[in-house]
Amino acid sequence: MVNERCVTSPSRSGVFGTSTDQRVDRFTESVSFDQRLYAHDIAGSIAHAQMLADVELISRDECQQLVVTLEAIRQELEAGTLPLRVELEDIHMHIEQALIERLGDVGRKLHTGRSRNDQVSTATRLWVRDAVDRVDQRLVALQRAFVGRCESDGDVVLPAYTHLQRAQPVLAAHYWLAYCEKFERDRQRLADCRRRVNACSLGTAAVAGSSLRIDRENVARRLGFETILANSIDASSDRDFVLEPLFVLSLIACHLSTWAEEWILWSTAEFGFLRLPHEFCTGSSIMPQKVNPDVLELTRGKTARVIGDLQTLLVLVKGLPLAYNRDLQEDKRPLFDAFDTVEACLELAEPLVHGAQLDRSAIQSRLERGYLDATTLMEFFIQRGVAQRRAHHFVGQLVAKAMEQGLQLAELPLAEFQQLDPTLDSTVYNVLGAAHAVAAFVSYGSTAPHQVAQQVQHWKKQLA
Repeated sequence: MVNERCVTSPSRSGVFGTSTDQRVDRFTESVSFDQRLYAHDIAGSIAHAQMLADVELISRDECQQLVVTLEAIRQELEAGTLPLRVELEDIHMHIEQALIERLGDVGRKLHTGRSRNDQVSTATRLWVRDAVDRVDQRLVALQRAFVGRCESDGDVVLPAYTHLQRAQPVLAAHYWLAYCEKFERDRQRLADCRRRVNACSLGTAAVAGSSLRIDRENVARRLGFETILANSIDASSDRDFVLEPLFVLSLIACHLSTWAEEWILWSTAEFGFLRLPHEFCTGSSIMPQKVNPDVLELTRGKTARVIGDLQTLLVLVKGLPLAYNRDLQEDKRPLFDAFDTVEACLELAEPLVHGAQLDRSAIQSRLERGYLDATTLMEFFIQRGVAQRRAHHFVGQLVAKAMEQGLQLAELPLAEFQQLDPTLDSTVYNVLGAAHAVAAFVSYGSTAPHQVAQQVQHWKKQLA
């Protein structure tokens, strides 16, 4: 709860002749939401204090006092016992003011060689780095859930769709591994953007750097940053490190939305492919029979929020001049919201994937609908020397005949197939029917059983 008690902010210098209007305090505060940066701000401040001692801008004893007091403040913030006050603007000023109240001039020395601009940027980079790692871990858990389904569903053949129309038969495991591939690219994008996030801005100060002989490499090393930012103007204004992860989160959310949409359809009576675990469904206030896929629907819906967060940040930065502008304070809400939303979706996606069950009998009873073997039949003729377009046209004619008679392709007499190739014998039936069609695949990346088996082993090894 924010306390309205008047406290002068350490950032308000002697140039001001009056105190800040309380309405301005309320309008400009960010502590109500940026307080979650407290641990990362304190980590940055401890590293900064230790560097100041190393370069003899403060004494070792002063450094020790700062470190011990910062740790005590961290514990108070963690316990929720440190009062938060709007006139101190943000969590960074709260921590500094607490230091000053307890240590006097020693507390006032901590801000030597830094600005809130580089201080906030550093704390936010540390927070984003940790958040990226959490999302990556959740993606791995979701990938493992899909791979875990591959053996139990290994013998199930499903219709694959294009244009939401039945297209070709595939192994269920092939479907599951498709999501593993999507999430793996998401993980690669996270790892790639993490490298750019993991660069230290502390020590670039407000905009031009510092005339003090600070050691930026020292701070970067203490905080685990891989590099230091080379241009102080760029460092004080940059929010690429917020935008890029949000772009990746938007892609993750879109992939989750695709999965959710498909499973929503699959769980309908019309599809009947999938039974969702009841602990992840809700009911109706009036219709007692309803088992609604609310978690999946909200996953699909929350994707809009994540994309909206990215859009907010893009609009926020699009017209800003170099270097720092207070507009950038508004980056925290969409940043936190996007990560919170994606993490929440991933947290539920994993057990939902584990707990869902394919309805084997329902799938099998309708598997042969839609002439899923037509393409395989066409490629059978191609292997016998028939030009692709001729084979394509002829199989289309066969499908039309079968539809007129209410038959499957495998139920047509041999004479129908021999109209294209008089030398054809009964071996044509070896590629007809969904199961035979699946077995006929051979190309890398296809649903060929041996290819899928190899990919399952690959993913098991990779995710072990």
